[in-house]
Amino acid sequence: MFRLFPLLVFGAIFGAIPAQLQAQEPKSDQAQAKLFEKFEQTLNNVALVGSFTISGKEDQGTKPERYEISNVRKLEEGDLWLINARIKYGDKDTKIPMPLEVKWAGKTPVITLDNTSIPGLGTFSAHVVIDGDKYAGTWTHGEVGGCLFGKIEKLED
Repeated sequence: MFRLFPLLVFGAIFGAIPAQLQAQEPKSDQAQAKLFEKFEQTLNNVALVGSFTISGKEDQGTKPERYEISNVRKLEEGDLWLINARIKYGDKDTKIPMPLEVKWAGKTPVITLDNTSIPGLGTFSAHVVIDGDKYAGTWTHGEVGGCLFGKIEKLED
């Protein structure tokens, strides 16, 4: 704080506040609507096809993963989105609607699970960045966790 004080005093005297100290302007409704629309287009009727690692077992390499998403849509409540997905995990294969938080790092969506219970599969935490036709993130299931990454591929209708 003491190092910032001279900058703030200078800014107050000369009417210039450094850009990094200025408050961020809220996103316009139109800009936010475009981000939401792009997110929906990116994740409607797709498969996330990639790999995951298990922390502490990196010497075993990566394991393949695949999640199919039929559609996503914004819910009225806060940052929640309904993601209708097919999840294969171990010997389980299930289709499930999941209300999940989507946070935004600027223009980049991050799907966020925080100790979220998925019926029949268990409790998970994850933070998955969606970047164009790629995804990457971290995951935790109980005492086990790791990283995940891959491509987002459109499914045939």
